[in-house]
Amino acid sequence: MTVPPRPAAGPRLVVVGDPAGRRVALFQDALRTAGLPGARVVSWPEVLRGRARFAAGETVRLDSPGEDPEADRLLRDVDDPARVEGSGLWYERFTAAAAGLADAVAEAGAALVDDPAELPVLFDKRLSHGRLRAAGVPVPESPTSGPTAPRVRGWADVRSLTALPGLRRVFVKLAHGSSASGVLAVETNGAGRFQATTSVERGPGGRLFNSLRVRRYTSEHEVAAIVDALAPDGLHVERWLPKAAQGGRTADLRVVVVGGRATHAVLRTSRSPMTNLHLGGARGDLAAARAAITAAGARWEDALDVCERAAAAFPGTRCVGVDLLPATGWRRFAVGEVNAFGDLLPGLTGLPGRGAEGLDTYAAQVAAEFPHPYDTGTTGTSTP
Repeated sequence: MTVPPRPAAGPRLVVVGDPAGRRVALFQDALRTAGLPGARVVSWPEVLRGRARFAAGETVRLDSPGEDPEADRLLRDVDDPARVEGSGLWYERFTAAAAGLADAVAEAGAALVDDPAELPVLFDKRLSHGRLRAAGVPVPESPTSGPTAPRVRGWADVRSLTALPGLRRVFVKLAHGSSASGVLAVETNGAGRFQATTSVERGPGGRLFNSLRVRRYTSEHEVAAIVDALAPDGLHVERWLPKAAQGGRTADLRVVVVGGRATHAVLRTSRSPMTNLHLGGARGDLAAARAAITAAGARWEDALDVCERAAAAFPGTRCVGVDLLPATGWRRFAVGEVNAFGDLLPGLTGLPGRGAEGLDTYAAQVAAEFPHPYDTGTTGTSTP
């Protein structure tokens, strides 16, 4: 049968994001498919310049400014979006803009979908890990997580941390980075030799650039130079957990949690320590991974439960993307990161039995936020 379309009346939606970006386009598609009117789009440059306006009765969704070059320039003061530096300034300006936007929305009599007060924690890996650990969510060991942890001032600090038990192999991450920007997988043999695997490319004058090619630096001098250049933006250091593998490739999971429930999952595999798809990673076989979890004596539902517990640490954010790290043997799981805008997974439909079958991540959010008045458990579109 065909489910009747949603009535045109309803909340007036606004999305703050990149008007020309994929995220906004996918969200608008989800609204149209659900029979809802399209959202009014406000760009991040409008917000950052203080020109954004809202009206009573509007419902405002915040999305990532990540694909907007103008927003990136305003947030980081960089002349090239490939530059790595500036994440500390990005964080300061973005969180301030989000707080100002929240005030403007409240003064206008509009409402926000999510609580922007959680963004300063979500976008600081040190604070996020500290919150997760305090909530009992398993995370990689880190001497730099939590609000009172010592700050990493440069390579000398990282070098001393690798002398601690269990930390000969660590990830050094920008505290406010995303998409593997500035991430280094650092290893030492304990006898003074170091190497780092990273997508960071050193340019003229010591400038750093994000590259689509993962490379390895085997000179401590080079590794130290990169870490020292990144340190002013803030660094997070965590144990490099031995991940599970599939087909000889490192594997982890991105799990999307909508309204407290894990609804979507994708297995990411790579020949490098970074599984990000833009760095040569590829989607793996999720069914095979689930079978490996069962064969190891664990349960798929337990893996999803870890993700839901991580999302519960941020109750004011309706949708997060959780990076789940399965340990070697697929028996144990830890949360690497919780991403406020971790839903950009085009073409991925919901997990069976999790309330979002047949829906992509954006459609699942629309269905959770604006349930169909005639819905009886279907997806809200044509059904047999």
